Amino acid sequence: MLDKTYRPSEVEAKHYARWEAEGLFQAQPDSKKPPFTIVIPPPNVTGSLHMGHALNNTLQDTLVRYKRMKGFDALWMPGTDHAGIATQMVVERQLAEQGTFLKRGAAVAKVNETLIDRPAFLDRVWKWKAESGGTITRQLRRLGASLDWSRERFTMDDGLSAAVVKVFVELYREKLIYKDKRLVNWDPKFLTAISDLEVETREVKGNLWHIRYPIEGSDEFITVATTRPETMLGDTGVAVHPTDERWKHLVGRTVVLPLVGRRIPVVADAYSDPEKGTGAVKITPAHDFNDFEVGKRHGLEAINIFTPEARINDNAPEAYRGLDRFAARKRVLDDLEALGLLVRTEPHMHSVPHGDRSGVPIEPYLTEQWYVDAKTLAQPAAKAVEEGRTVFVPKSWEKTYFHWIERIEPWCISRQLWWGHQIPAWYGPDEAVFVAETVEKAAAEARVRYGRDVELRRDPDVLDTWFSSGLWAFSTLGWPESTPELARYYPTSVLITGFDIIFFWVARMMMMSLHFMKDVPFRTVYVHALVRDEKGQKMSKSKGNVIDPLNLIDKYGADALRFTLVAMAAQGRDIKLAETRVEGYRNFSTKIWNAARFCEMNGCRLVPGFDPSQAKNVVNRWIVSRLGAAVSDVEAALENYRFNEAAGALYQFAWGTYCDWYLEFAKPLFQSSDAAAVAETRATAAWVLGQLLHLLHPFMPFITEELWEHLTDGQGKPLIAAAWPEVRPEWNAAAATEEMDWVVRLIGEIRAVRTELNVAPAAELPLFLKDADAAAKQRIDGHEALIRRLSRLSSIRPLEGAMPKGAVQIVVGTTTIVLPLAGVVDAVKERGRLEKDDAKLAGEAIKIEKKLGNADFVAKAPEDVVEENRERLRDLAAERAKLKEALARLAAF
Repeated sequence: MLDKTYRPSEVEAKHYARWEAEGLFQAQPDSKKPPFTIVIPPPNVTGSLHMGHALNNTLQDTLVRYKRMKGFDALWMPGTDHAGIATQMVVERQLAEQGTFLKRGAAVAKVNETLIDRPAFLDRVWKWKAESGGTITRQLRRLGASLDWSRERFTMDDGLSAAVVKVFVELYREKLIYKDKRLVNWDPKFLTAISDLEVETREVKGNLWHIRYPIEGSDEFITVATTRPETMLGDTGVAVHPTDERWKHLVGRTVVLPLVGRRIPVVADAYSDPEKGTGAVKITPAHDFNDFEVGKRHGLEAINIFTPEARINDNAPEAYRGLDRFAARKRVLDDLEALGLLVRTEPHMHSVPHGDRSGVPIEPYLTEQWYVDAKTLAQPAAKAVEEGRTVFVPKSWEKTYFHWIERIEPWCISRQLWWGHQIPAWYGPDEAVFVAETVEKAAAEARVRYGRDVELRRDPDVLDTWFSSGLWAFSTLGWPESTPELARYYPTSVLITGFDIIFFWVARMMMMSLHFMKDVPFRTVYVHALVRDEKGQKMSKSKGNVIDPLNLIDKYGADALRFTLVAMAAQGRDIKLAETRVEGYRNFSTKIWNAARFCEMNGCRLVPGFDPSQAKNVVNRWIVSRLGAAVSDVEAALENYRFNEAAGALYQFAWGTYCDWYLEFAKPLFQSSDAAAVAETRATAAWVLGQLLHLLHPFMPFITEELWEHLTDGQGKPLIAAAWPEVRPEWNAAAATEEMDWVVRLIGEIRAVRTELNVAPAAELPLFLKDADAAAKQRIDGHEALIRRLSRLSSIRPLEGAMPKGAVQIVVGTTTIVLPLAGVVDAVKERGRLEKDDAKLAGEAIKIEKKLGNADFVAKAPEDVVEENRERLRDLAAERAKLKEALARLAAF
């Protein structure tokens, strides 16, 4: 017998270990089944499971398990990303705790400290990876993720590394990779360029300083406003808007840069906003991305005044050299004030980019780096989506994709780190570069150039992590080798990902795949939203609102968390997650468990060869028909990536139709003296339960596998390997469905009235029928005992004579149901309660209507917030309609 209580912790590890040991997650390249492929967005090897991972992988697992059951050869490719800066930071921190530091640049060991070189450091990283790098893959197993672990890849394993080198060399030879001196996001703590994704913008309380710059050859000044006065040491221009009358006469004149003495021009450029600050902006092309573009338009020199550590270098006056940027800021301000050039200081909140891991302000920094000609590679990527070869779901994300493609900049792919794919480039004595797959090939090229063997120096930089992950869809399948897996599983079927990496990963996979595979990497991109806290706030450690999925699994079980996430994953809507929602779906697990236990206690067993379409009893024919409708609804929703609708259809059928209605209808049948009816009902209840477990399995794999094992006595295939229910036309029993749906509606309406008007649960009421047609009479006669028991009725009789005083009328089809409530309900008290509730809802509706009537709110608020308000307004209208209906019923008193 099943235990009285379902304990997830006792079954989850057991079933997962069995699935994995028996190879039930593995793809079958030799099978004749149609392939279905998903590649996991590879989590960082340093990572731990967070709620975004939980959502993303739950959706993938739901789809993969469904496709397996539908008869596909499903490959869900697992793997992790080497996460260059994150991993280096973790290992550096561990070494620092031991007094060991990296021997980079001019690093000198202090007392009780040691320095290690690159090979020794990389050896330590690989050891760390072997010991600690599998944390997140173990956690994915706890979630129930059925990845083909036998094929697990790592972005720095031998195969993927070979792919990275080949891609770099080929793109270089095609002149699509090159070196250039441009501004990058520079992290002064980690001493490397970083990607936009690794930059976190923070609102900071700062100041806006107004500084006077003297016009050469006159007593006139032009006043600029800046939040970074220290960068004025690198100014090479001042820009004003072409139409700004205040400064128009100064365009073309020369400014004498304070503290430096450099002569710099005043230029007219639309970048300067006349409405902000003074209308004049200092231009520092080497230390601001916008200024860099202004500088290019006007031919201004780009002067870098910072060292990699963000100290003032020798390009600035001697008084400032060697100062940290913030110490330099204070010195500059003091000197300007002494000269009478600091006009005023205003408090100013502004956005400052910070390194998301280092936590220090990022510097726009002019340095030579390796770049990919992303503009050229992006054109086929745009065309593929335009032609529908890859489709975004929801389609609205295509706009975001095209917006980025149209404005794409050269992609900086070099990083000044030790951990990662070292760039396959070597330099000769005259700094000539030789790009090749190996040092031997580079040396051969150098021998041709120099006519002799020369010593080559390898480029110390590594590649941006996104470079290797951009090859993920085909490198994981064995490319550049022509493997059977590559031929069978590429292009992949669907990518499930978050919107925040459409640029960084999705677009780059499109670019790389189209260039090297001549086909798109995936046919569909399903973009899910964010998981936020219950108030709609983005989760962050600083806010203290992070919800740990592992804690929820410990408390409520993996199935409850999974079903919660799927049920809330409406397309285009962020998930506002409250622990109470997970608790609610834990109760859903309990409901399914108790239903299975009830069936077991009532002798319900699977009957070999049982044909549900041959059931004689109308109740059994009805549940089979309803099951068929549920199968179709869930299937249609999953095929269209409407995960929440699939979960909703399942929840409604499982809890509502099967547990609350069918099993209640079946109770008297289980006790019947008709042996054939008992046997049929037991067989039907067990068969439908089994089919329900099949439907639920992709969403709630653990509890369904446990219940299936009990239902089948551990015989036959595990549920994960079972076929998806296939609806047969003969399941559709229209007459039985219409009859029992009428009975359900009748009982539901009576219960609703009792609830709305606060009728005591124990009170048994008489029911009268008015204008009942033949079908209604037949249904009442056939199910009178059932209706009376479930509606708490003392009797059911035709209405004779006048309508009783204080009677509530309910129309079901063409029949009017009359419930006399005089003496049962306190009409005055109930009317007051209902009117008070209605007034409260009306007040809330007025507030929301005002908000939605505000054009600024509708225009500026996030789309999901606006839609949430509209949905709440619709819900309020529905709630008020029910209250008004209840008030109308009281009119008879």
